Amino acid sequence: MGSGCAKQGGCPSDYLAVVIAVICFFVLLSRSVLPCLIHKAPRTNSSSFWIPVIQVFSSFNLLFSIVMSVNLLQFKSQHWQRYCYLWAVWVEGPLGFGLLMSCRITQAFQLYFIFVKKRLPPVKSYVFLPLVLLPWIFGAAIIHARKPLSNECHLGLQWTFPVAGLHALYVLALVAFTRAVRHVEFRFDELKDLWKGILVSALSVVIWVTAFVLNEILTEISWLQVASRFVLLVTGGVLVVVFFSISSNQPLLSQISLKKKDNFEFQRMSLALGIPDSGLLFRKEEFRPVDPNEPLDKLLLNKRFRQSLMEFADSCYAGETLHFYEEVYEHGKIPEGDSIRRIYMARHIMEKFIVAGGEMEVNVSHRTRQEILTTQDLTHPDLFKNALNEVMQLIKMNLLRDYWSSIYFIKFKEEEESCDKEGWSFSPPRISSVQGSDDPFYQEHLSKSPPTSRCTSPG
Repeated sequence: MGSGCAKQGGCPSDYLAVVIAVICFFVLLSRSVLPCLIHKAPRTNSSSFWIPVIQVFSSFNLLFSIVMSVNLLQFKSQHWQRYCYLWAVWVEGPLGFGLLMSCRITQAFQLYFIFVKKRLPPVKSYVFLPLVLLPWIFGAAIIHARKPLSNECHLGLQWTFPVAGLHALYVLALVAFTRAVRHVEFRFDELKDLWKGILVSALSVVIWVTAFVLNEILTEISWLQVASRFVLLVTGGVLVVVFFSISSNQPLLSQISLKKKDNFEFQRMSLALGIPDSGLLFRKEEFRPVDPNEPLDKLLLNKRFRQSLMEFADSCYAGETLHFYEEVYEHGKIPEGDSIRRIYMARHIMEKFIVAGGEMEVNVSHRTRQEILTTQDLTHPDLFKNALNEVMQLIKMNLLRDYWSSIYFIKFKEEEESCDKEGWSFSPPRISSVQGSDDPFYQEHLSKSPPTSRCTSPG
């Protein structure tokens, strides 16, 4: 192999490495975007959305900076040294590997406080992540000031090992948080993803350091220069694909397979956790007439009435109150001793209904909202009691009064009378059952023939 492309880039293996890196990035992009597009998952303003976005951004920076810093594509410029420090120091470090590791450490930090301390983290993610990234920023500033890079954009041996130590420090920090949550019986893949990230990042650091050292020591061996560049970029591509995970941020989305042909709606957390009768109507439920004079809390125990009222509320663009009641009702079914499932459900309700800017933020007082968000015990049975009382008042004063005179109540009464005469059972729900803890979204195949009536003879 000619020494020209070995020093200046543009060898066939360099282009092959770039192609592999591009493929890896598009695989990463598809894993992060397609589940949201196919299953129409709602976008939130919380860290569950922007941390995966930052991971994708830092992954792109890492791969692109490797391409530019080792001059794989014969990039030429009169100010190469200036661009060298931009790509090899800042983009590859603080904005690349450092940011990627900081995102994963932030995820582990959140899991530790939520599942071990049983409360929300004391520091917001948008504050904690920049704090974790500070050592990378200081390190990059020192290197930029001392300017130790060679004409080939390589660090000297005296700088290679300190930089490798900084990489290793972040891997060790991730190990420390992961060990702290290793005993938690997660319902999804959070712990598995953390260990996988540790293994892959540690191997990547070892491979990168080896390649850097060989580049600095054996600069006269052309094939070794070419091979080390190829290994650097391919290892980076594998790292960003394996390292990325959304289970820590959006566990429901991470469990939905893209291979399923059935067009299911976005799954419910209560179903994923295996809560009995989660939002589903019994096919052979005992008939219970509805009396408008009954208290609201008693009326809402009737699933058929609750579903009809929820449809009316959704038509008025005020369905968040009924959906909140439904989720809190499911949360109350979880035994108090089952702390893990109670935390999952509580966190889900908080992000969906309580956090400002949530998908279905409910109108509760600031005091009640802060009481929930600053709770010291996410498993407390009365965590949502005050919020639920306020929401029930809103339903009673607004929705319920209009519902009695709506077409939805008339339709409900007609179905009630029809089912009273014929006997009834409901058509199969969208999701038939939740079986087992290992596969919370296991689907039991239902009969494909659609029911002809909502009312059939029981038995």
